[in-house]
Amino acid sequence: MRASKVSGVIGIVGLSAALLTGCGDGDDGGGSDKPFAKDSADQIAAKAVEATKKADSMRLKGDMRQDGRTVSLDLVVDQEKNCEGTVDNAGAKAELRHMNGTLYVRGDEQYWKNSLKNQPGSDKVMSKVVDKWVKMPADDASTSGMCDKQGLIASMDEDKSTRKGMKKGDTTTVGGKEAIALKKASGGETHTMYVATEGEPYILRTTVKGGDEPNEATFSDYGKPVRPKTPSKGEVVDLKEAAAAGR
Repeated sequence: MRASKVSGVIGIVGLSAALLTGCGDGDDGGGSDKPFAKDSADQIAAKAVEATKKADSMRLKGDMRQDGRTVSLDLVVDQEKNCEGTVDNAGAKAELRHMNGTLYVRGDEQYWKNSLKNQPGSDKVMSKVVDKWVKMPADDASTSGMCDKQGLIASMDEDKSTRKGMKKGDTTTVGGKEAIALKKASGGETHTMYVATEGEPYILRTTVKGGDEPNEATFSDYGKPVRPKTPSKGEVVDLKEAAAAGR
């Protein structure tokens, strides 16, 4: 059994992050009494990406439409690739923990039905892995990039051609923190990035409204320790061993 399904769901993080790439040459936002009054939208977004890169840790919580399905993610991750959280892919749910270079997944029945589809001996494997902490193969390339905070942030800046044309909007509150909105309308979609105006200019939220794949992601808990616990031995199933036994 390959872990491609797991990787695909976690890839939502990268897809969500890619929505942040826009940062424009837009309006300066008006009077000097406003936050970032002397910075253009592209300068604010650049500062936000840089600050978010440097943060020791963060939490990402979001929902998006993909291929007609709703995918939800709630994940905390740090610079050392420690992470834990949950994913819900159209009702197929799983918990994740990553520490010391090892990924554990605890999925419900629907999750493993999707993941083991068309795999030899899947029925036998299913009985061993549903609602168990499953240790994913360390050499599986499809899971090697999981919980990579720096990779996530890097995806925000992949396509610099999208960094044009955003405008500074009003200030608002996101999670109790003041933020400035950066907006761009294109192709029937409106992209908005909210950047903290006090303290470090962290990204606090991104939204995409309209189009076929609306999205909303909230970023919080910057700098908080991420300390996932290793599941107890009796709760853990090794996926390679379970797959071998199912053949």
